[in-house]
Amino acid sequence: MSIDWNWGIFLQQAPFGNTTYLGWLIAGFEVTVALSICAWIIAFFIGSLFGILRTVPNRFIASIGMCYVELFRNVPLIVQFFTWYLVVPELLPVSIGDWFKQELDPNVQFFVSSMICLGLFTAARVCEQVRAAIQSLPRGQQNAGLALGLTLPQTYRYVLLPNAYRVIVPPMTSEMLNMVKNSAIASTIGLVDMASQAGKLLDYSAHAYESFTAITLAYIGINAVIMLVMHFVERKVQLPGNLGSK
Repeated sequence: MSIDWNWGIFLQQAPFGNTTYLGWLIAGFEVTVALSICAWIIAFFIGSLFGILRTVPNRFIASIGMCYVELFRNVPLIVQFFTWYLVVPELLPVSIGDWFKQELDPNVQFFVSSMICLGLFTAARVCEQVRAAIQSLPRGQQNAGLALGLTLPQTYRYVLLPNAYRVIVPPMTSEMLNMVKNSAIASTIGLVDMASQAGKLLDYSAHAYESFTAITLAYIGINAVIMLVMHFVERKVQLPGNLGSK
């Protein structure tokens, strides 16, 4: 099959927005990057918190972390996106729900809903990474911290977590890559990200090959940067004798 490529389409004037088709894709690229960064911040801190809770010597507290993981990992991500955008605002107090639905710019609504959804979904996966890393450490590390007079929270902060995070840099990198790819699902609720802009370019220009090839390369580029940065981080934080060190 012969494909009639026309890369010049990106420099043509878009039908609205006072920009080119390339400008559309750049705007979507910026939204995707911003969404990924904001969602990862949520995922890292919330996931770390519940990962710690899953390892504390208290069955009730540990079960809270387990319930969180089971809830967010077993519901399809696209369902969670629509739940956060359509259902959750209706469950909020009337004043907050009306403010979110009526006063916020629709693009802000899409972004906030997507950010919270993607962040909490990824947090459930980060939680398991943190839990596994803490439990993989020698039991003597926690005992040594407690023997030195540290409290349990201090033992986690100064002994367990610094070593645990070193262990899970590679799987954390994988979660970051997955999150960038999962961000494309946000286009289903209206977020104008790269996937949405590529679809819009297709609708107005009928150049499917060029538009989706461009965003494919853009996603590859984002993830390539993440891998390079995290590889540098991994080399900087590894300790001799730790798992994965050279």
